[in-house]
Amino acid sequence: MTTRRWGDNDRHFGPFLFARDRRWKPTAIVLGSGHDEYVGCNLRVSAFGFTMIVEMPAIIKPSRVWVDTSGRSWSTSPNGGYWDEHEREYGFTLSEGHLSVSLGRQTQDSSTEQRWGYFLPWTQWRYVRKSWYGLAGELLRTEAESKDIEVRRNSWQAQREFEDTMPKAVFAFKDFDGEELSATTHIEQMEWKFGTGYFKWLSLFRPRKVRRSLDIQFSGETGKRKGSWKGGTTGHSIDMNRGELHESAFKRYCAEHGMTFVGAAE
Repeated sequence: MTTRRWGDNDRHFGPFLFARDRRWKPTAIVLGSGHDEYVGCNLRVSAFGFTMIVEMPAIIKPSRVWVDTSGRSWSTSPNGGYWDEHEREYGFTLSEGHLSVSLGRQTQDSSTEQRWGYFLPWTQWRYVRKSWYGLAGELLRTEAESKDIEVRRNSWQAQREFEDTMPKAVFAFKDFDGEELSATTHIEQMEWKFGTGYFKWLSLFRPRKVRRSLDIQFSGETGKRKGSWKGGTTGHSIDMNRGELHESAFKRYCAEHGMTFVGAAE
């Protein structure tokens, strides 16, 4: 039997595996049937960043479905088909407000997988609004979130049209390799409040979450991956610090990414 691996800090003691993860800290109790190289059942218990997995006898078996390929011209199977085998899992995993309940076969295909999931409304943030700001930081426009799908669709189109025409700053800079490029920027801000559905009232007891960002669109690819199959960056957004406007935020970005700020483009 292949020695089971769970993470980068695994410790094995006979049939027990202990692991610790400082970033991902789910709460889980899951019984698995085992599959492929991991023969036999296993019981996984996770809490507070610690995980314990116990190897067990084959109490439950993997899911097996016969796939008939006898009528396929490409089939070379002497038996006219093959067994499609997948692990079965029973239990639950709670991670970052999402509850996932395993009810059987795990195929990674939503049409056949036996799993149920739900975001717990008392753990989630709800989107409230998006705002756009001008060259001097003045408010230009605010769009509140709507429950109506058609309203949201029309609002999205209106937002794209507004962003195409709103005042923007343009800066000249040199990339890490000396290539001269320009960057076009605008400022936007998004707001979320805590609690969704019947739990919106929780926002009375927790501060809202606001992200103010500088949207940057480059005139060409930037970064050390440009020209390669991975490709460089042509645009993204960055978080803005308190009191920053277009120029100060973009200067900071240049300093952090090996670029040379030249100045406002003519």
